[in-house]
Formats: sequence, C-alpha cells, structure tokens
Amino acid sequence: MSDVLVIGYGNALRCDDGLGPEAAERLAASLGPGTARVQACHQLTPELAEPISRADFVLFLDAACDGEPGTLRVQAVLPADAPAGATIHAMEPSELLNWTRALFGRSPEAWLLTIAGADFGVGCQLSPPVRDALPSLLAEARALIRSATDRATRKTG
Repeated sequence: MSDVLVIGYGNALRCDDGLGPEAAERLAASLGPGTARVQACHQLTPELAEPISRADFVLFLDAACDGEPGTLRVQAVLPADAPAGATIHAMEPSELLNWTRALFGRSPEAWLLTIAGADFGVGCQLSPPVRDALPSLLAEARALIRSATDRATRKTG
C-alpha cells in the first residue's frame, strides 16, 4: 500500500482561502482508516519536508486567486528548479518538494487541486462558487488517492 499524505492549506479566517483546511477535514472524514495521513495547516513551511519525504504520494489542496470562481484545477507538481533557500517562511508546493529533495534525497509524486476563489476578505464562510465546487474537488482527491494506492498495490503484488 502507498503512503499517502494530503496537505490542505490556507487561512480559514479569509473566506475562500480557508478551502484547503476545510477540504482536508472533509476528505479525512470520508476516507477509510489508514488510507492517508491528512494534515490541515495555515501555510506551507519547511517543516513539512520531513513528513513529505516519508510519503509515496502527496496531494496539496488550496484555493487559487486567479481564474473563474468555482473552477477546479488539477495539476501535477514537480520540485522547483531553483536551489532551496535558507530562510523561507511560506512557500509553494514545488518549492517545498525542492526542499524535500535537497534535505532527504527524494521527493514523492505530488498533485495540486485548487478551486478558484471569489472572496478572500475577512470571514469564515466559503463563497457559493467555491462551496458548490467542493464536492468535485473531494471526488477528484479520492480518485487520485485511489489511483496512487492501486499503482502501489500492483508494484508490490
């Protein structure tokens, strides 16, 4: 079985920016025991490199600031080409994978699921377009996780 890590990130006090943590919590509640390690956090930081290094597959969940509100985007994430910086407070998934590779000698397969947000103002509610698109994001997340675990099972079986 594949070691899957899901990281939902964003500021839950900034309306749609809270999509990542909200999606992570809902995904965790819908997955079977032992399917994935799920973590919700405010932002991506270098400390996440260690748990990422132990994973075979990582799924990042976030809100996007660009695009038509409510649009789901699915994209593979590769380590950034730039050298890992010495002092980074918050970073993008590709930069975090670069840190993981630099510190631990490997970076797992990774994907980023985003929904374009409509409202990033102060508040705790997702906007209607983001709230309506959330079930599609969760379905896509489950499909990616299932695919990763199926590939791992075929390799070991």
